[in-house]
Formats: sequence, structure tokens, C-alpha cells
Amino acid sequence: MSFAMPSGKGQPAPQMNVTPLVDVVLVLLIIFMVVTPLLTKQFWLHLPPDQKAETPPPPDPTNVVVKVEADGRVVVNSHEVRLEELIEKLRPMVSSRYDRTVFFDAADDAPYKTTVDVMDRLRKSGATTIAVLAGK
Repeated sequence: MSFAMPSGKGQPAPQMNVTPLVDVVLVLLIIFMVVTPLLTKQFWLHLPPDQKAETPPPPDPTNVVVKVEADGRVVVNSHEVRLEELIEKLRPMVSSRYDRTVFFDAADDAPYKTTVDVMDRLRKSGATTIAVLAGK
């Protein structure tokens, strides 16, 4: 810290030492430079290529496909099922599959609460993989 002595009165003239201020600013700059890349989250989504020219293969009859319609109805392999009976109906179907995969599809305007409830019930029925079908 330095003081300049005025010639007349004998009292030191105040001067500000900026070294601690620069140190603090540089530390804050380094902290922000390190933390900023960590704030960006990425979610990778791998979609299948567009297959407009090809005809889709026929559905496998052993697949378990659960659909939630726009009005909230639940359909399992073209048969309507009440929500309360879903676990009981799916448990033998899922356990008969070696990979325990269930395909799930929901209409764009299906009730969100019903959709999440159905997915929870799929997991409770023993499904280890819930494959969400991509709409057109």
C-alpha cells in the first residue's frame, strides 16, 4: 500500500489499492468460465430414417402394443381394457416374452394423466422396456 505525502499539511492523501479487486474479479471470471459449459444439457434423440417409400413390415402378433386413445380409452392389441384391469391383463402377456418389451403409443391429444398412469402400470406389470412408438 502506498501513501503520497502532501507537502503542506502533513496528512496522507488516500489512494485506493486495486490489486485485491482485480484478484476477486479474475477468480469470479474463472469460476463462470468453468461452470458455464456444465449448464448446457444435451438430450440425444435417435430417430429412425424416414421410410415413406417402403411399406412397413406386418406387425408381429407376439408383440404387446398398448395404446391410449384421445378420449382416454386404453387398448391392448386391438382389445379395449379398463385401466383398473390393465396390470392383470398385461402380466401374463409380458412374462411370456423373453425380452419383456411393451410397445406404447398415445394419441397426440390423449390425457396426460392417463398416459403417465398407463406407463406406470406397464412397469408394474413386469415390463422392463417400454418402447414408445413414434407417430406420423
